[in-house]
Amino acid sequence: MRQTFRAWAETLETFALEVIFEERHDFKARLMRALLFGSSKLFTVAVKVRRWLYNWRILRDKTLGVQVIAVGNLTVGGTGKTPVVEKFARELRDAGRNVAILSRGYRSRPMPIHRKFLNKLLLREDHTPPRIVSDGKSLLLDSEMAGDEPYMLASNLKDVVVLVDKDRVKSGRYAIEKYGCDTLLLDDGFQYWNLRGRRHDVVLIDRQQPFGNEHLLPRGTLREPPSHLARAHTIFITKSDGHTAALRERIAGLNATAAIIECVHQPLYFEDVFTGERKGLDFLAGKKVASLSGIAQPEGFEQSLVKLGAGLVYSKRFADHHRFTQQEILNAINRSKKRQAEIIITTQKDAVRFPKIDRRDLPFYFMRVEIKIVAGANDFQDCVRKICFR
Repeated sequence: MRQTFRAWAETLETFALEVIFEERHDFKARLMRALLFGSSKLFTVAVKVRRWLYNWRILRDKTLGVQVIAVGNLTVGGTGKTPVVEKFARELRDAGRNVAILSRGYRSRPMPIHRKFLNKLLLREDHTPPRIVSDGKSLLLDSEMAGDEPYMLASNLKDVVVLVDKDRVKSGRYAIEKYGCDTLLLDDGFQYWNLRGRRHDVVLIDRQQPFGNEHLLPRGTLREPPSHLARAHTIFITKSDGHTAALRERIAGLNATAAIIECVHQPLYFEDVFTGERKGLDFLAGKKVASLSGIAQPEGFEQSLVKLGAGLVYSKRFADHHRFTQQEILNAINRSKKRQAEIIITTQKDAVRFPKIDRRDLPFYFMRVEIKIVAGANDFQDCVRKICFR
């Protein structure tokens, strides 16, 4: 039942994106865009009213007495946020901070609906502890229970606490009391205004689609108007190609004081999805390769394989956060073999959602990446120092 619902939701999401980015031009798509445009105007008003309520302290934010770093974006998905969160966590940990990453666990398994409804009906305060993906020593949940990004962060950061809960005030308090954390890193936290205190806002902007199609949800992919970039203390331009003068000029017009850092996603190595065997970056040179992905913008991933010398003979794309079935993996193997592929490559984010399979006709590797700063390295170190010694 859950799998059928996910398939239906992914089909709907794919259709919606095609409508939003005007890849469909039939009558139904044009009508849908008109309806979404009206909804987008209502959403814009709702965002601005909510912000006004917080500014005027009608809605009260909370403070926990520790340093808070919120890493997020103005648009929905595809900016490469998880590696930036990982880089901040590493730098802060290495500087002596006791870090906890707080995530809402997008597409993790939710609380049963009947229990959630009963709690609201009886006005019960939710005392359920957050899901502990990692206690800073051990990985305690799988990707289905934790969510893709929290699981991946916990896998890559063995000595950082990772917690999942929609209420990040509650999970932050838990991190402080249970693990003695003095620094809370909010994954996808730019729009989470309920937790303030000593807060540093980091916003990611994708160089390829900096402000989506300039419309707010649901007509576009913007969560907030571009003018709200003024709240950011540090701005990362991700997937930079060095030609960012026009984008920097626009950012400066929206926020003249924030430090601007440019970065790229740099491949580190390839790791066998099932055995953990690692290969260097020269592993793909001259080989026929198939790619399999379920991420927001797969083009960059596929291009990186070609840049490493691979001949890309087949690629299969699924919706973002797609949870693979055994049959889908077997189909990918069969189609890759027909195209004479020697290896199948996926992303680490996708690999955490793979089912176990017995058939291994072709080797399956994921590409491990990290953030490489190409401009503004001193600004990044200044940012870390200010957070650590504030």
